[in-house]
Amino acid sequence: MDSLLADVVLIVHFAFVSFVVGGLAAIWIGAGLGWTWARNFWFRVAHLAAIVFVAGEALVGAWCPLTVWEAQLRGAAADKGFIAQWIHRVLFYDFPEWVFTAAYVLFALVVAACWWFVPPERAKTMNDEL
Repeated sequence: MDSLLADVVLIVHFAFVSFVVGGLAAIWIGAGLGWTWARNFWFRVAHLAAIVFVAGEALVGAWCPLTVWEAQLRGAAADKGFIAQWIHRVLFYDFPEWVFTAAYVLFALVVAACWWFVPPERAKTMNDEL
């Protein structure tokens, strides 16, 4: 059962990374193609918050909670199924920690700059509805 839960955590982790990385590409592509959701204020807030959280973790030297949770669920028997092995190969690399910290901070700065170059639409308030 723990192995199955570890796989679920890994899939959630992969989805989170896909949202962060793919979200930036989707914003630029969507802006170029005129897709309104690419400028949705709440989507953009969630996207910026996600990468700021990751960069903040890296700056303080904290481990990603999803990585820790998956490792705890897998325990000593780090057996992974076929799909889990491939997701691990996509998500995890053997580089010095400073490389990841620099990459996360740089990516966060690019996402923040994206607010300038592709500004989100102003969020609607209750007064706008009246």
